[in-house]
Amino acid sequence: MSSVRLRPLVPEDAPTLAALCNNRRIWDNLRDFIPSPYSLEDAEAFIALCQADCPQLNFAIEAEGQLVGVVGLVPGVDIHRCSAELGYWIGEPYWGRGYASEAARLMTAYGFEQLGLVRIFAGVFDYNKASQRVLEKAGYRLCCVLERAVIKNGRILDEWHYAQLAPEPSAQGECG
Repeated sequence: MSSVRLRPLVPEDAPTLAALCNNRRIWDNLRDFIPSPYSLEDAEAFIALCQADCPQLNFAIEAEGQLVGVVGLVPGVDIHRCSAELGYWIGEPYWGRGYASEAARLMTAYGFEQLGLVRIFAGVFDYNKASQRVLEKAGYRLCCVLERAVIKNGRILDEWHYAQLAPEPSAQGECG
């Protein structure tokens, strides 16, 4: 087992965050709202946003004492309030070491145990086989492939939809 832990992002993380996230190979697998290029100012703004979250929804992924990426949850609203979307990225120097799967497991446990979520899901571009394996290793199952559901880099793509259910749903049906 790797020595992965999740911790809150702090202002001192900004230079490392900017250096890792300013990578086209990472951005090609993320939502378009993430800036590219990714600057120090972008990192500082993201960290400030994360520090304002209550409860905490985004965390630094730390492995072997180093910031290696970020993981977070986007909670659903209204009738989807018992679900959240999982998102994550790992800096390219740290790919292939199992850090993403372990971070996804830790974040999923946090979502179920601390936030009272019933379902956590993630969408993956059809070409991102590494992220599909990350989710499968973290206990997620493929629910469906949404055909021509997203656009990235000017291409219409299928999105693979993965999900994991909490072991026992909230007895009251209320979450959070």
